[in-house]
Amino acid sequence: MKSLKTLSLVLASATLVGSASLVQAEGLTREQVKAELAEAQRNGTLIADGETGATYRDLNPDRYPASLSTLGKSREQVTVELGEAQRNGTLVANGDTGATYRDLAPHRYPAPVAMDSKKREEVKSELAEAIRLGNAPIDDIGRTPAERFPGTYASVRAEHELAMKERKASQQAAQGTSAGTAVRQ
Repeated sequence: MKSLKTLSLVLASATLVGSASLVQAEGLTREQVKAELAEAQRNGTLIADGETGATYRDLNPDRYPASLSTLGKSREQVTVELGEAQRNGTLVANGDTGATYRDLAPHRYPAPVAMDSKKREEVKSELAEAIRLGNAPIDDIGRTPAERFPGTYASVRAEHELAMKERKASQQAAQGTSAGTAVRQ
């Protein structure tokens, strides 16, 4: 029994010495540590339940002031966003259906900017190329055939790399030739 008490006393003192050296390594003074503790008590960020890791703020949120991160946007930011939504017609006009003012009267608002999109043939050719190179995902976690069976696709990928390099070189040569003729003229 006496050896158990001695062992626990030795472990406790080693822990204290280790934590004291940690504080010294971080360069915190005793006053800084006290200030941080007081701040944590005011904010409710001290751990209240060691098993779950819940803080006092988590257990009693009404006792502590709202943190700055939960306050959200400034008044100016909200005003700017509101003005932009009014100009674009993206404000919700009908809360039941979720329809916006643009949905109800599209002629009153500028037309949305159209994005460049690929043609169906381009998408189909890109998909065929991805399948040929083993780049199309085949399982639930997004692995490709080339990742699962690298030996099978190694020669196809090497051939593709070589063709891409040749195509790039020929494009650069064509640009160099057309640039040279343009300079001479």
